[in-house]
Amino acid sequence: MRLDILKQYETQDKFLVAIDSIIFGFDGESLKLLLVKRGIENEKDTWSLMGGWVHQEESLQDAASRILYELTNLKDIYLEQLHTFGDPLRDPVQRTFSIAYFALINVEDYSQALSSDYEAQWFSLEELPTFLFDHAEMVDMAIQYLRYKASQHPIGFELLPEKFTIPQLQKLYEAIFGSELDKRNFSRKLLSTKLLIKLDEKQRGFSKKGAYFYKVDEEKYKKQFNTFLNFLPNSVL
Repeated sequence: MRLDILKQYETQDKFLVAIDSIIFGFDGESLKLLLVKRGIENEKDTWSLMGGWVHQEESLQDAASRILYELTNLKDIYLEQLHTFGDPLRDPVQRTFSIAYFALINVEDYSQALSSDYEAQWFSLEELPTFLFDHAEMVDMAIQYLRYKASQHPIGFELLPEKFTIPQLQKLYEAIFGSELDKRNFSRKLLSTKLLIKLDEKQRGFSKKGAYFYKVDEEKYKKQFNTFLNFLPNSVL
């Protein structure tokens, strides 16, 4: 490599690169966001997305997976890159680029195995606290992208337990989109995808007949995920 090219590297500004994860969870009733106290907030009521620094030897995806595991003890969950935030003034301490990811988990799977240095809490999307830095902007973008993604692909299953009922599934999508869905159209559309396997088991206690449990056909889900354009068309929403 030519010497003048090496000098160009030496004279360039150096920046920090961070990962911030917008972690959505569903508790059977409402859509929630997992936030933490990271010890750098100036105000006691200011909360942060789960995040950390990218290491020299890591890819962005590897860093996002590692950070999420260190903070939640969860691995192999849905994790997708959302956007890069790089306003020069976004971090008052040092110029930092943040790569935002959004993750989807079922609240029941969440483990409390957090470092003692962290305080984690689920917040309803209807009652979000004050955020650190530009994290509110990240969350707003993630919510809009989640709604778009959920309308195009069967991404909502990532937020459910292994077995669920159609009413539970509808309640999830109503929580995502913030509106009521037509019961008959929703059920017909979901069953027509052939993604659901009906189980010989019913949920008891909510109605006389009870609702049958279903589970996702994992093989079809993985193979056909990207083919479900307009997964929930306007007629259902």
